[in-house]
Amino acid sequence: MTTDSRLNGKKGLIVGIANRDSIAFGCARAFQTAGARLAITYLNEKAAPHVVPLAQELGAEIVLPLDLRDAHTLAQVFAEISRVWGELDFLLHSVAFAPKDDLHRPLWQASREGFLTAMDTSCHSFLRLAGCAVPLMGGGGSLITVSYLGAERVVPHYNLMGPVKAALEAVVRYAAAELGPRGIRVNALSPGPIPTRAAGGLEDFDALLAEAREKAPTHHTVTLDEIGAYASFLVGDGATNVTGGIHYIDGGQHIMA
Repeated sequence: MTTDSRLNGKKGLIVGIANRDSIAFGCARAFQTAGARLAITYLNEKAAPHVVPLAQELGAEIVLPLDLRDAHTLAQVFAEISRVWGELDFLLHSVAFAPKDDLHRPLWQASREGFLTAMDTSCHSFLRLAGCAVPLMGGGGSLITVSYLGAERVVPHYNLMGPVKAALEAVVRYAAAELGPRGIRVNALSPGPIPTRAAGGLEDFDALLAEAREKAPTHHTVTLDEIGAYASFLVGDGATNVTGGIHYIDGGQHIMA
């Protein structure tokens, strides 16, 4: 049930929900609670049973498949947004993938194919979405992606995803500079470790979670509600002059040696 109207009537596309534990779902729930109208995508028919019921729970007005490697499905999603809404106020990109073999081996042993796959799926896909979203943001808007501390520090077992997320953060800064004159803000959320399906692919994730809890000044690991609350702020009118930032939601872990 909607309890406030901070995002009343704003229209947003959410890409990256895999299940109820996804960062994208936590953000979508916060957007909906604040009064936003949502379009939600799912990867393919295999993913549909896990995502479509969540989209229905959130009252999404547009629910479509989207494989970011497939230009046809990308065009279909934005054609439907254009037809139904004619505009878009915000976009959340919460997509990351690296082939398991490459993710689990040392970075210097990563295959060329694995590196390119991770970079394309986790980084350039944000630019592809932005390229489709910007023409629908004539009145300004907000583009958000999701990063992690491993982009700027060496995190054990993060391996290949470290440079990939570093590239994504650079994309945020450059896109923010380019799109600022259009009134479009570009930001990245950087939550502490959280047990999502994607995180499950990392070796020794439980140890990473325990270390985050120990190092963070709050001694508190991040929750989906906390991430969603920050994302809701970034797409709202209170953040119209906030752009180009990497926004840590990690209990202060990023400030600790």
